[in-house]
Amino acid sequence: MESAPSESELGRDARRLLLLRHAKSAWPDEVADHERPLAKRGRKAAPLIGRFMVQEGLIPGLALVSDAQRTRETWALVRNEILRPLICHDCPAIYEASAAAILAEVRRIEPEFRTVLIVGHNPGLQDLALMLAGSGRPEAMKAIADRYPTGALAVLDFALPTWQSISPGSGTLKRFVKPRSLK
Repeated sequence: MESAPSESELGRDARRLLLLRHAKSAWPDEVADHERPLAKRGRKAAPLIGRFMVQEGLIPGLALVSDAQRTRETWALVRNEILRPLICHDCPAIYEASAAAILAEVRRIEPEFRTVLIVGHNPGLQDLALMLAGSGRPEAMKAIADRYPTGALAVLDFALPTWQSISPGSGTLKRFVKPRSLK
């Protein structure tokens, strides 16, 4: 499998967007959707994705995380695997947001951040990945179109100088990784 270039190899006028769907959540009785925690399977999968990100040099400078309990827990477990300082913002606008709403948040990101992680929900993340990927690995594009499971990570690169420049079809899908493939 081809590795995505590290951030230092991206180039000055390039951006990388990491789209991480929250890990598998539980469905406890009488718990509101926003407050659902991770299931045991999710608590095992999130660190696997974090280790994969570290091994592949997919380290964000900024993480935008939905304020739902399951996304915050996913991020905490991924974050524990990354041994360097990162900036993280809870982003209520990402909770169950459409692709267009998530893209609007991406376009607000300051240009000094070249690699950004979004931890969110489906169908918004799946739709956003498909919307932005103008090219990329055909098997990864098909896999995203078929299913974007919990804990999955899409890596999109953009040969663009700012986040505001991102538009539908302007990205290259470099990777699509599912936790099951990392066991």
